[in-house]
Amino acid sequence: MSGRTHIDLLRHGETQAGSVYLGRSDALLSELGYRQMAEALLNVPCHHAVLSSPLARCAAFAQDYAQQHSLLLQYDTRLQEMDFGAWDGCSAAEIAATDASALENFWRDPVACTPPQAEPLLSFQARVLAAWGELPARYPGQHVLLITHGGVMRIILCHLQQRPLTELLNLSVPHAARHQIIVEQEPQQTIWDSA
Repeated sequence: MSGRTHIDLLRHGETQAGSVYLGRSDALLSELGYRQMAEALLNVPCHHAVLSSPLARCAAFAQDYAQQHSLLLQYDTRLQEMDFGAWDGCSAAEIAATDASALENFWRDPVACTPPQAEPLLSFQARVLAAWGELPARYPGQHVLLITHGGVMRIILCHLQQRPLTELLNLSVPHAARHQIIVEQEPQQTIWDSA
C-alpha cells in the first residue's frame, strides 16, 4: 500500500435525544439519523476498515456498515464526545434558564469556561489528538471510515487548520457531516476537504 492514509471523518446522525448537549450519555440514532449517515456514504470508495466511538449513536451504524462490507471494526474510547458534566442531556434553553452567564461564557471561551463537572477542553483535545496521531501508523495506506461526534471532529479540524481552540465552536459540523482527509506518510503532510 502507498504512504497515503485516507480518512473519512463521519459524524453520527440525529439522535432520539433531540437537540441537547449529548456527551458521555448514550442515545440511539433516530431513523432519520441512520438514513443521514447512510446517505453521507453514498458513492464513497470502498473502505478497508472502520474505527468508531463506542457510544451507541456511532457504534450501531458502524457495526452495520462493517458487517455489510465485511470490514474490520475497532472501537476507541478516546473518540467519544466531550463529557458535558451537569449539562449532559440538557438543551441550551434549559441551561440558559438556570445559568445563562455560564452558557454565554462557554460559547465565548470554551477553554477557560468549562461547564460544571465537565471534562476540561484541553483534556478532551489531548485524548482526541492522541488517537488521531496514531491513525497513519495504525492504518498505513488504507482508506478508513472514522465514525465519531461533533466535538471530536471540531478538535481534529481545528488541529488540521491550525486554528486556536477558542474557535472550536465556530466550526459547523452538522449531523452526518463528512470530511475527507488524506495523510501523507513521507513527508508528514495532511490534506483535508469537506465532502
